[in-house]
Amino acid sequence: MNSASDNEKEFPYVTLLDVKYDHLERIDVPALVAACTDKWFNQTLTKVNDSVVRIGIVEGEYHWHKHEHDDEFFFVLEGQLLIDMEDRCIELNPGQGVTITRGLMHRPRAPKKTVMLMVETSAIQPTGD
Repeated sequence: MNSASDNEKEFPYVTLLDVKYDHLERIDVPALVAACTDKWFNQTLTKVNDSVVRIGIVEGEYHWHKHEHDDEFFFVLEGQLLIDMEDRCIELNPGQGVTITRGLMHRPRAPKKTVMLMVETSAIQPTGD
């Protein structure tokens, strides 16, 4: 069963927090990308210890938010991700990643369709605290 974020009504994002793949099950990122029709899609792929690996297939802007208790790692596979912070912007292109420190206000945005992986704790609320 797919579980969407508690903020589903507030934000127009598709956020599926269920773990789609069990351990030892092949994860096919190109198939997921081909099947995606949403502008901002986030799916938990697998759980690794107390963390999860999520795929984001995104285009456009997310909202400003922060995670008080959790760091968040972004790694771009395709496209371009810009992460705005209050004092600067980090540009990520394919093969590049960054860890956003807990408590830091940020806003991810993708000027074109972008595919990224995120690693974060399984308890994180993707839309922020």
